[in-house]
Amino acid sequence: MTETTPRFEITTVGETMLRLSVPAGVRLELASQLDVRPGGAESNVAALLARLGRRAAWCGALPDSPLGRLAANHLRMAGVDLGGVHWCDDVRMGLYFVEFAAPPRSTQVIYDRAASCTAQMTPTHVNWGRLLDTRLLHLTGITPALSADCHAIVTAALAKARAAGVAVSFDVNYRAKLWPAAQAAAVLEPLLTGVDVLFCSRGDAERLFELRDAPEEAVVHLAQRTGAAMTVMSVGADGALAWDGVTLYRQPALPAVIVDRPGAGDALAAGVLHGWLAGDVAQGLRYGVALAALALSQYGDMVITNPAELQQLLGGGSTILR
Repeated sequence: MTETTPRFEITTVGETMLRLSVPAGVRLELASQLDVRPGGAESNVAALLARLGRRAAWCGALPDSPLGRLAANHLRMAGVDLGGVHWCDDVRMGLYFVEFAAPPRSTQVIYDRAASCTAQMTPTHVNWGRLLDTRLLHLTGITPALSADCHAIVTAALAKARAAGVAVSFDVNYRAKLWPAAQAAAVLEPLLTGVDVLFCSRGDAERLFELRDAPEEAVVHLAQRTGAAMTVMSVGADGALAWDGVTLYRQPALPAVIVDRPGAGDALAAGVLHGWLAGDVAQGLRYGVALAALALSQYGDMVITNPAELQQLLGGGSTILR
């Protein structure tokens, strides 16, 4: 590794919480035990890319407590560098509770994250030298919704990355339980301007940006609206699309037995970025769809896999639409 080579291939900052869930068919109000796993949009991506052999770092905040160390242990096992973590004293960790369900009920998610260590994080707590020592900085629209200081962190990260010549990926990842769509759109749209890779689901494109076109048109219009170099749009059971300014790619979804939905979008993002880091958009889209299917088939937000398994999952190639 030369002196000019960044230490990491991808870094990220955001909230990692603990997920407490009950099996399908069990109601939370009568739960006698809970399954505990860490999860967070940004750390999910970092952990999956680390398992695929990428040099990855997560630079968020964790409480210096058994709960914080539990989350850190999972990230370390995946191979994520935690040298940039801000360890907090006497501060709580965000939690979310999941009640899995089968039809006719839908899975319910309850958040308990107010005043968490991440929500109280400020730009002065970020290890900027470590966060920016990377080829790619990954951010999401969840973080600026947590607090004014978290919004400031994302704004500063974007400005510093641009000044340092670091590429940026941004996942809109709208959460209606954090803020209304109109507020999210007003805050996020300036942050998305000119990013290198933009992720947005078909539903979020309609809810936040009123893009009601067919997906093939919406992904192009979103790129034109934001100036993103590459735009990726998930379209649920129909797979995903990517537009790089010249070529429109489509990758059908892989069949999957769904046991756990949370984390599938992060798996898609990780796969696309895995391909992007290798300079191959079409292959990245294939990776993303395969890893999203794998995420649906596993319990927990953080996907457990390896490069050999990913290769076994890959089917046909991406289709170039135009």
